[in-house]
Amino acid sequence: MGDFKLAVGYSTVFWPKFVLFEDYILLEGFDLEALRGFERANRGDKAAVEWVMNHCHIADIHCGDRDNLSEDKIVLLGNTLKEIHLAKLLWQFPDRPCVVEFHEPDDRKNLMEFQLSFWQKKHEKKS
Repeated sequence: MGDFKLAVGYSTVFWPKFVLFEDYILLEGFDLEALRGFERANRGDKAAVEWVMNHCHIADIHCGDRDNLSEDKIVLLGNTLKEIHLAKLLWQFPDRPCVVEFHEPDDRKNLMEFQLSFWQKKHEKKS
């Protein structure tokens, strides 16, 4: 079952809006105070700042529907969203390659720890 309200909501999940702000690629509607706080906390590590600003917990997509939540559904959605993010970021920012990560925790029973995020490759620390 579904409706247009759900369809509009899903559009923001399955085709997210990204913005270029200063030297960051962020999800549209980000909180500037949170960004500044994460910059201070991460001492100039822009990859870490982008990761935390852009992360989402897959289980939060339907935060009121814990009864139907399962590892297999989260993994399917997480991998699908990873591909969508990769495609959209490449299309929208071809000159700013990004890494998109779908994090699957060691403790697979903790469904809240399955997370998706991204950052620009240029922000990765060189060893």
